[in-house]
Amino acid sequence: MKECQTLAVILGPTASGKSSLAIWLARQLGGEIVACDSTQVYREFTVGTGKTLPAEQEGITHHLMDVAEADEVFTAGEYRRRALEVLAEIRHRENLPIFTAGTGLYLRALLEGFSDTPRRSESLRERLRQDAVQHGSVYLHRMLEKLDCEAASRIEPADAQKLIRALEICLLSGKTATEVLQSPREKLAGVQVEKIGLLPPRNELYARINRRVHRMIESGWIEEVRGILASGISPSSKPFTFIGYSQLLGHIHGEMKLADAIARIQQATRRYAKRQLTWFRKEPDVCWLPGFGDFPEIRQRALHLLREE
Repeated sequence: MKECQTLAVILGPTASGKSSLAIWLARQLGGEIVACDSTQVYREFTVGTGKTLPAEQEGITHHLMDVAEADEVFTAGEYRRRALEVLAEIRHRENLPIFTAGTGLYLRALLEGFSDTPRRSESLRERLRQDAVQHGSVYLHRMLEKLDCEAASRIEPADAQKLIRALEICLLSGKTATEVLQSPREKLAGVQVEKIGLLPPRNELYARINRRVHRMIESGWIEEVRGILASGISPSSKPFTFIGYSQLLGHIHGEMKLADAIARIQQATRRYAKRQLTWFRKEPDVCWLPGFGDFPEIRQRALHLLREE
């Protein structure tokens, strides 16, 4: 077995063909696919998150889809923990792990690690939320000034979410949040990471996004949302904030016509793709390929890059 395992990452915006390329490469190289997507970890939410269905997986093993319930708090840190377990399993089988990365934060968590921050405490967070409701977020800011004046200087008094996280770190660790967050990170070791980025022409990407939304509707996206609601999953759960689910929820509740919901989903997805590209362009050591993952020439170039390693 190799001492240094190769880890392939296919990154790029939504609808760029990451899954298609990953499956093709896995067939050529003996790979297993690991989803790196903050929406695909949730069960039941399938059509709108773009999961590769079993019938489409061509016999390739897929990991880290459908691993969390809708009401579960699933963080980037939890993703890293599970991804490391999957990597160990794939390494044991001497197969090539191929990550399809749509969520940049999850990829960063895997490769760069996190500072040794304490695990979330929902009970403590709820108490701090109640303090913010009763006394205002400025009250939390004053608390943080006493515990960590440096962190308080970086966080706006109105930003309750960041204030709660900083206070949580201070109270659970017994240290300042600044000290904890500046502690050394445990970077991923024992692997050689090969990053391949998909960069199709923007106009063509946007056209694909628009068509894909229509295909998702035709594939039963609305029926999926109705089924999720009928199963008792709360419409206030996190997955209902994902692009498309919130708009279709509004349509089901009679707040907008279907055509308007579709147009809003398409617009939100195009904007999301733009944000993904902005994030991934900052990712170091990416070999960018100018096309979609289902283009034969792009597949051959990606295969050549990985075979060199």
